[in-house]
Amino acid sequence: MIRVHHLEKSRSHRILWLLETLGLDYDIEVYQRDPKTQLAPESLKKIHPLGKSPVITDGELTIAESGAIIDYLVNSYGNTKGQLFEEDRNEWVNYRYWLHYAEGSLMPLLVMGLVFSQLPKQSPWLIKPLAKGISSTVQQRFIQPQLKQHLSIIESHLGKRSNFAGDWPSGADIQMSFPLQAIAATQSLAKYPAIAAFVARIESDPAWQRVVERAGPLTMPGA
Repeated sequence: MIRVHHLEKSRSHRILWLLETLGLDYDIEVYQRDPKTQLAPESLKKIHPLGKSPVITDGELTIAESGAIIDYLVNSYGNTKGQLFEEDRNEWVNYRYWLHYAEGSLMPLLVMGLVFSQLPKQSPWLIKPLAKGISSTVQQRFIQPQLKQHLSIIESHLGKRSNFAGDWPSGADIQMSFPLQAIAATQSLAKYPAIAAFVARIESDPAWQRVVERAGPLTMPGA
């Protein structure tokens, strides 16, 4: 039996979505964040030394990192959601690019935005005005311009084909779901109709709805 070590307000919802899409049986062990620090509990380190989520166990195997988990599940349990596209090298590269782009390029930017947005709230009252100024400057001069560039590239790609690679939902679609849902939760996507349609497609997917029924709605760190 596959077990998902599921941390609230984390990226493990997308692993549950993949499991539901593949029609696999699984258990969920839920972990709560520390209400003050918002960090994962120490108990999660008993599963993986970094104490991060998502992590799955399958028999004696422990697999961490979303991309590695997705590769493991689709390659172990056989499905076209992560097909290797041996006959189409361009599509193979496209699938791999988005699978790694989500965590390698897009999520670091979103995490940086979250950290700087929390900076004024976490600062001592004496330096709150300074912290607020630093946060605002970094957001306006670096994070938001960079995010706009990323969203334009994603919008262009989705506008041409409606999903990232392969049959819906591919491993690349599942990997990209969390960052785009996070963005949709914090800003308007009126200028990015293809991204908005992608997020809406996730939330109307029967497999995603089963995840919400079982694990609750996706919420974001800092919310």
